[in-house]
Amino acid sequence: MEGVVVDVDDCSISVDLKGRLGFFKAPRRMFICDTEPKVGQEFGWNMSFPEQLGPEINDKYVSNIEKERRKQEEMRIRLDDNKEV
Repeated sequence: MEGVVVDVDDCSISVDLKGRLGFFKAPRRMFICDTEPKVGQEFGWNMSFPEQLGPEINDKYVSNIEKERRKQEEMRIRLDDNKEV
């Protein structure tokens, strides 16, 4: 099973699973990494620990993540504008 990193913070890493299998968020200590994890990198599951597949970043996923975040922000602004009316 594989997935792409969609968020990295001080405590956890969030991974969007390929094949529309869902979303996975776990503590950083559970991930096996050779380099610092970044948004867009791919992880694979070997037994029970997610393992970084390489340092390359999948630009397609990063672009889709940014597009979705912009869309969410636009919707949030529209909802705030409607509440003021």
